[in-house]
Amino acid sequence: MKLWNIISDFLHENSNPPLDSEFFNKVHGEISSMYGRYSRQLGEFAKLEGLKAQEKRRIKEEKARKRELRGYQGKIAKTIAFLWRHTFARLGEDWVFLALLGVIMALVSFTMDRGVAMCNNARLWLYRDLTQNPVTQYLAWVSLPVFLVLFSAGFVQLVAPQAIGSGIPEMKTILRGVALKEYLTFRTLVAKTVGLTAILGSGMPLGKEGPFVHIASISATLLSKLVTGFQGIYENESRTTEMLAAACAAGVASCFAAPVGGVLFSIEVTTTYFAVRNYWRGFFSAVCGATIFRLLAVWFQKADTVTAVFKTNFFMDFPFDPQELFVFALIGAFSGLGGAFYVWVHRQYVIFMRNSKTLNNFFKTNRFLYPGIVSLGVATLSFPLGTGQFFAGDLNNHDQVSTLFSNFTWTADDLTTAEESVLSHWKSPYTGVLVNLVCHILFNFVTSIVCSTVPVPSGIFIPVFKIGACFGRIIGELMHMWFPTGMRYGGKIAKIIPGGYATVGAAAFSGAVTHTISVSVIVFEMTGQITHIIPMMIAVLISNAIASLLAPSIYDSIILIKKLPYLPDLLPSSSGIYDIYVEDFMVRDIKYIFYGMTYDNLKSVLKENRKLQSFPLVDKPESMVLLGSIRRMHLIQLIEKNIGREKRLQEVAIRRKVAEDKAREEELKRAEERRRRPSRFQVVPALDVLQRQMSENELDKPICNPVYGSQPRKSILKKTNSLKGISPFSTSPNATPYTTVTGAENRIRIAFDAIFRKSSQLQDVDVGSSQLLRTKSLERKPQIIPISPTSLKKVQLPKERVCDMSPEDQKAWEEEQMAQPVQFHCHIDPAPFQLVERTSLLKVHSLFSMVGVNHAYVTAIGKLVGVVGLKELRKAIEDANAGNFPESSLERNGNVKETDGSGKEPDVNTKLMVGDSQV
Repeated sequence: MKLWNIISDFLHENSNPPLDSEFFNKVHGEISSMYGRYSRQLGEFAKLEGLKAQEKRRIKEEKARKRELRGYQGKIAKTIAFLWRHTFARLGEDWVFLALLGVIMALVSFTMDRGVAMCNNARLWLYRDLTQNPVTQYLAWVSLPVFLVLFSAGFVQLVAPQAIGSGIPEMKTILRGVALKEYLTFRTLVAKTVGLTAILGSGMPLGKEGPFVHIASISATLLSKLVTGFQGIYENESRTTEMLAAACAAGVASCFAAPVGGVLFSIEVTTTYFAVRNYWRGFFSAVCGATIFRLLAVWFQKADTVTAVFKTNFFMDFPFDPQELFVFALIGAFSGLGGAFYVWVHRQYVIFMRNSKTLNNFFKTNRFLYPGIVSLGVATLSFPLGTGQFFAGDLNNHDQVSTLFSNFTWTADDLTTAEESVLSHWKSPYTGVLVNLVCHILFNFVTSIVCSTVPVPSGIFIPVFKIGACFGRIIGELMHMWFPTGMRYGGKIAKIIPGGYATVGAAAFSGAVTHTISVSVIVFEMTGQITHIIPMMIAVLISNAIASLLAPSIYDSIILIKKLPYLPDLLPSSSGIYDIYVEDFMVRDIKYIFYGMTYDNLKSVLKENRKLQSFPLVDKPESMVLLGSIRRMHLIQLIEKNIGREKRLQEVAIRRKVAEDKAREEELKRAEERRRRPSRFQVVPALDVLQRQMSENELDKPICNPVYGSQPRKSILKKTNSLKGISPFSTSPNATPYTTVTGAENRIRIAFDAIFRKSSQLQDVDVGSSQLLRTKSLERKPQIIPISPTSLKKVQLPKERVCDMSPEDQKAWEEEQMAQPVQFHCHIDPAPFQLVERTSLLKVHSLFSMVGVNHAYVTAIGKLVGVVGLKELRKAIEDANAGNFPESSLERNGNVKETDGSGKEPDVNTKLMVGDSQV
């Protein structure tokens, strides 16, 4: 009611004529109804606000409970962190990391073995139990291997083609310091694991040791990335390399449960120079992997205890006669020749397949054609009712090795039933044991080379291991035939153990192919006996010596075929390698940068040498004194910083400020010139008169609406036919044609002028309600004059206005900037790797392999004279191994050595400069 009284009093006082009572009643009714509705809405609003307040209280209480719970969880986390810091962390994070890596590799290996065993059992079930018809048995025998090989080839090609092959050559290259794209990713891990399981389950003569080194390395890389989120130490590149070295050992140990041999094998195969600080890491991870691998067999395969993979029962008291050492040495010699021949045949076959255009065009039609043909051919050859009966085609790889290491003599007459069952796989109605062993050697020799070229994950160790075991078994059976009662020495008779000869042959031949000594240790751990340690070491050493002289290892051969950036070893067959110096094979045409060169010259150097990742910095081209080296990325950043957007906008800002200062000075000068006392009788024409004049006289002329105040006022005595200086917003219905500029009106007009001037300078309004005019002044700022004063659209000022150059100005400015001398304000390596001219090839090879550098600069008393990289060093090593020595080296060797007059040879500075120190 108070509100109604106030309204009624107001209407009575201000209404003219006075309002009647009917109107007041009507208004009162409307107000009452509005008040009722407002009361109801107010009640509903109060209820709603009560519900909201209740919900807020509930949410607040829930947050309080969560805070208490988080605090309790925080105490648990703090407790765990405290226990970790004072227990396991004192041992080091590496222990936990390495143990976890070993456990993961053991699980992967055991799971893969179970999958392979299921595939092999399924194949035998299809062959034996499904049907008795030979044709259907043949189809059942070949169908599963062909399907598994095609599946592996397709899966690997689809998921990660980097999983193809062994993986050890790539790991040697990665540990050398070269990053290979996509070789250590999760996709490659999945492709390698699934593809390798399918290949081993198909029964192809391939192994898993090489691929397992790759799998372990990928697992270590992924695990290191996972731990990096919690521990910063794993972000170090050297720490990653150490973990990769330990992963290689864990991969080999998880294959055969051989931790010691796995560590030694990884050292020999993957690295040229091994850091001793990584020794314990490899051993710990390998022991964890081997232990868990054998424990899984006890838990899930119901094994009695932790035993060797290929358990043997050789005689411990007198396993061999000393006179047999000569025979073991002969096994090593023939194994060395056979291993070198195997590597040579493998290399020739791969080169033939790559260079044959006919075969390439034939197999390029379908990527599954070559794997399908190879798998079908191998499965056909191993068919037990066909040619497979001549080389134990119905046994898998594990059973073949186990029977070859058996303790009894195959050529003996008194065999038990169990021995006859074993021997039934190694003889046929048409041939005997020795012929079948020879056939097995030939089959594995040929098919392993052919299958290794199929684009699937594959290893080469198991096939060559079986070839050596067959060769040793043949020698052992022949020795038993020649000496049936054994060899007599010192009144004692030592029986011939053909299984011991098989182990020696397996170690010798696989060591010759891989150029490793650690294979002998792997065989010890695989068989569980060290009775033949002496003959095995003798045979392995002899086979390695012969194979090293004749051919590279199988892994180095693959590196050469793939042209991976890895340095081959120097063959010690000639002393000429000591007379080859770095000046004989260095690159003398050096691409360098120097102080005083322009940005344009620097850009040309970078564009002409896109493959170079760093450039030497010299003082000037005349003296060529080496000052350091700069990486390509930093040089590109220098050019970008000189002509980039940020520098260009700074230049635009400077030019704009100079133009504004100049325009301001000119405006001040003009203001000083026209400054005078205004006339008392000066008038300003009104807007309606000017609009009428414009409509009558200026219809055919373009209309220009500049910013108000840009032109001086005009006298009343002068005629005006334009709207210069008049704002179209100034509309007054009571304005006279000529208004005298007096004090009050002048102040009002000045206020409106200020408003209109401010509105005329607003930017970034809608195009539909404004017009953009670009002046030709030095400021070059867009000015917008609103056309309709009744526009309802809002004016929004931009947060940031960026003024850039025109394309012509930008091009001219960039040319000017690129012509300036380069200011090398970037990271400069002041001590790049340097050599002197007379550093020998042997030293260069050792330093590159040990330090892991990719290139080195050759200097003579500080003057840059050449550069040598991996490509030039690799070419020099290959020429030296082939006996092709440089002409300069031959000329030096043919000339008489010079002396300094005292009878002594001049002191040649062959020191290596690394930074400011000399080694």
